[in-house]
Amino acid sequence: MQNSVLILDFGSQYTQLIARRVRELNIYCEIYPYYKIPTNLDEFKAVILSGSPFSVLAEDAPHPNLSKIKGNKPLLGVCYGAQYLAHFNGGNVEPSNIREYGRANLTNIEKGKGLFNKVPNETQVWMSHSDTIAQLPVNGVCIASTKDVVNAAFRIEGELTYAIQFHPEVYHTTHGKQILENFLVDIANIEQSWTPASFVNTTVNSLKKQIGREKVVLGLSGGVDSTVAAILLHKAIGKNLYCIFVNNGLLRKNEFSDVLKQYEHMGLNVKGVDASERFLNALKDINDPEKKRKAIGRVFIEVFDDEAHLLQDVHWLAQGTIYPDVIESISVNGPSATIKSHHNVGGLPEFMKLKVVEPLQMLFKDEVRRIGAEMGIDKEILGRHPFPGPGLAIRILGDVTQEKIRILQEVDAIFINGLKKWDLYNKVWQAGAMLLSVNSVGVMGDERTYEKVVALRAVESTDGMTADWVNLPYEFLQEISNHIINRVKGVNRVVYDISSKPPATIEWE
Repeated sequence: MQNSVLILDFGSQYTQLIARRVRELNIYCEIYPYYKIPTNLDEFKAVILSGSPFSVLAEDAPHPNLSKIKGNKPLLGVCYGAQYLAHFNGGNVEPSNIREYGRANLTNIEKGKGLFNKVPNETQVWMSHSDTIAQLPVNGVCIASTKDVVNAAFRIEGELTYAIQFHPEVYHTTHGKQILENFLVDIANIEQSWTPASFVNTTVNSLKKQIGREKVVLGLSGGVDSTVAAILLHKAIGKNLYCIFVNNGLLRKNEFSDVLKQYEHMGLNVKGVDASERFLNALKDINDPEKKRKAIGRVFIEVFDDEAHLLQDVHWLAQGTIYPDVIESISVNGPSATIKSHHNVGGLPEFMKLKVVEPLQMLFKDEVRRIGAEMGIDKEILGRHPFPGPGLAIRILGDVTQEKIRILQEVDAIFINGLKKWDLYNKVWQAGAMLLSVNSVGVMGDERTYEKVVALRAVESTDGMTADWVNLPYEFLQEISNHIINRVKGVNRVVYDISSKPPATIEWE
């Protein structure tokens, strides 16, 4: 894409936020690890260097070769990126006498049509670094300071190179979006043309060229990602798309039949396959979360392969992989430590011999929803909460049995229906119930009970990369707790999870 921005990731926790802010300006961008600078640099009109947990003074500091970028393309260094541009270009970076974290206010802002156009003096910014730029690089000009940081921002004469020691991408930087817009639109002269409509047109045309008249098989889940991927492919190749919806027995209550009904009027070739018994047998006596995921993934591929073989001349497998799936599978230090294996990332077994097409792999979740809305997909489908690929298996702590699935399906249905009844469902990004591996003592009537504990979970987020727990009304939680305990045999205690991501994850396994 000719109007795209390259973000080089040095390991900052905020790199994904930079991408999100750029996309909010209707400008396309991609993230690459600093050690994998793409060879097709002509396709990028500007480059942003992210922050980093490293110090430029450390022996193992990231040190990419920017000779084809600096001075040749508009370049913005953020935090570590700013210190990198100073340290390796004739400037001097030193450990700061004051740990520069948190809010600060910019002063001595350079006026005019540059990086700080429309940004007022004393605007709030967010600092997060322990080193500071003591001396500017060759031809460097200071363009902003703070009370404690003299060189809070600089530019290099004769180049479109800018650097800031604060983070414009975070909410706490009041005019951060304006600063990014100034750099990308005014300085780099990039058109703000990356819209849902343009994405649909470009992607459909690209899929037509990529796939031609060949057949594609896609595993539908009933969720937003696979549905939007299916409609994009349907627009490109029509009846050559074959969709399979597998019931792994780990779906929500009545979800298999409900989802198939939703798809009836969408013009898709959809086949429902009930393989619940096969999945349950594969999960017998497995307690470890990763082993559960792998068992489910293995059986899904087997079932999917069986169904694909019933079709003739299928050459492609479509997946609803989205950008957070891709980002979580890489890091600046090579393959990241496995938080959890993802059902859409990692390739296919050799025996399937299918080429993979992933039309959404560069989109964040909220962007997927906007693309879906552009194509007229029903709001009820687009508004569905994310649901894990392994389903209720990773919401049942410990081994999975039919009885535990029954209990959790009933609990989950009460919780989700309650959110809808109280008009809370659309105010929550994701919600679900966890069946814990412990029993608790209770009293029902005159009898002592020793039954299961369930934990309710509801979070607010934009794309699942980070999440905060939702402060649901006490009256709602009281009603739902009473309904669960009174109506679901086997449960005598309900708790509410108030952990954020990080340090917790959204799911419990």
